[in-house]
This record gives sequence, structure tokens and C-alpha cells, in this order.
Amino acid sequence: MEAKIKGYLQEVESFNESDGAKIEEFRIKFLGRKGLIPALFDEFKALPGDQKRNVGKPLNELKQATSAKVEELKANSGAGESVKMHYDLSRPGGEIGLGSRHPVNLVKNEIIQIFERIGFNVSEGPEVEDDWHNFTALNFPEEHPARDMQDTFFVARNPDWALRTHTSSVQVRTMENQKPPIRTISPGRVFRNEAISSRSHCIFHQVEGLYIDKNVSFADLKQTLLYFAQEFFGKDTKIRLRPSYFPFTEPSAEMDVYWGLENEVDYRMTKGTGWLEVMGCGMVDPNVLENCGIDSKEYSGYAFGMGVERIAMQRFQISDIRLLFENDQRFLEQFKSAL
Repeated sequence: MEAKIKGYLQEVESFNESDGAKIEEFRIKFLGRKGLIPALFDEFKALPGDQKRNVGKPLNELKQATSAKVEELKANSGAGESVKMHYDLSRPGGEIGLGSRHPVNLVKNEIIQIFERIGFNVSEGPEVEDDWHNFTALNFPEEHPARDMQDTFFVARNPDWALRTHTSSVQVRTMENQKPPIRTISPGRVFRNEAISSRSHCIFHQVEGLYIDKNVSFADLKQTLLYFAQEFFGKDTKIRLRPSYFPFTEPSAEMDVYWGLENEVDYRMTKGTGWLEVMGCGMVDPNVLENCGIDSKEYSGYAFGMGVERIAMQRFQISDIRLLFENDQRFLEQFKSAL
């Protein structure tokens, strides 16, 4: 091995070339991942300890000499020089446009920050989901009529895989992989095969929340949602909970906030009631807990979910949901001053 090192060292010292391509071939030959020097180091690892002492120093010297030779030749040939840019400093400067966050991201980030302040962490999952995580584990049996509530985009006509219809699938994955207590929110994009209009779209965003622990009650859910509403909509915000139905919660409710009836827009948004629907919520169905490997006799929990686009449209007085997906710069520039 020592003879090899001496021979390679002589070859390195005698090599002299100005062609950048040939210099690169030389570098790859000796220093490439499958080059001569890495091969020597592999041989070196198998040597007995007493031989390593004699070979280690000249081997390192060979590597250093080769690297130095390559750098020297590249510098002399100009192969290592970067292209220099020449600017006319007398030319007037061009205006650099100020970027802005998308209104959906503005609202989503604010929602996340509010729940993070009370101990919720953020969980994410795949947008293409299997039937178990998107439906079955959430108490949607195959023939359950609640499946008709979800207009689903199936992948390649395969009923076992689909674009997720809600971020509840992330909650299933969280419950399968974590032991209670669990306190998490799941923001993300979801898909439903719906007709696109000024009020609905086939793509939208949700933020869903989940809290699992011992002795969790509906009162805990109500207090959490009241905290969120007053942080997001204002400290004097009032809420109400109306009975509703979701396959994965029991009992279930819809949460409304009192928006008011101060002008014509308020009448239109609240249909003349003053109350604005914000989210669905409820206590996690025991069947869902059991499906995810959590003892429903020991643990209970609540869940909630809201659509981000709906809240963004209300906050920024956006009349058409399609504006949020068209990437029209004239529309996006209106949010430059938003934090």
C-alpha cells in the first residue's frame, strides 16, 4: 500500500494541465467518491494497527497534495473563477415591489397563534389519504349516509384513496401515534368535489382542533371556543352553540358569534339574524377513540373545525371566494399593509 501511495504521489506531482475538463477528470480520478484516494482509505481501515501508523501520514499527505494541485491548476487555468457581473452604477434604480402575505395565510397564522398560546401544538398530514383515516376511523362505515355529505375526489378511480375531505384525518394519525393527553390543531388544505361559485370552491383550508385527556367535558370545549372567539373577533364577542350532527362527535354543535346588524352587509352575511356561523364542534365519539387505540372509558375529548376562507372573507369583506385562488396581483396588493 505504501508503494501505491508513492506512485500516486509522483503522478500527482507530475500532472500539469490547463484544460478545465482534463483537470476535472483528474480530480474525479483521484478524489471522486469512487476515486483512487477514497479506495485507499477503504483499504486503510482494514489494516492492522501497527501498519496504520506507517501508512496514515503519507496517505493524508497524498490527499492534501492532490487537493492543492487541483486548486492550483484551476486557478491558473481560470476554471474556478466565477463570472463577474458589471453594473452601470449611473443607471437609475428600479422599484422593488413589496410583497405581502395571502389573506388565507394571514387568517390561518392568527388562528394558529391563538391556540398555541393555550398549549395546542400543530400537526400536519398527507393530502392524499386512505379510506381508514379519512372516513372509517371517524365513524363513517361503508354504507353510512354521512359519507354522502362528503363529495370526494378519488385518486385514479380507486375508492380506497382520495384527496382528504377534512383535516380530521390528521387527528386520527395523531391519536394513533400519541398517547393522551393530546392537545393539537391541524391546519391544512382540503378538497371536495363541489361546484365552484362565489361562495364555495373545490379547494379550501381548515383548522381543526383536538383535545384528549381524562375528565374532559363539554364545558371545557365551550370555554376554549369562547377564548378563541374573544381573541380573534374582539373581547366583547358573544358566542352560542346550536345542536348539530357530525359522525365523529357526540354531542355535536355549531358555534355562532354575534356579528351584529349595523349595516346592510351585516344583514346579508348573517341572513338578518346578527349571528354568524363560524365552526362545528363536539365531544369526540367514543367509537373514534376506540378506533384509534384510546380507551374511551378512561379518556374523553373534544374536537372542533373551522373553514379559513369563510373567516378571511368576513374579515376582509371579500365578496367572491374565487379571488382567493386566482393569484391576481391587483387583488393581493391590497394586503401589503396586513401583518
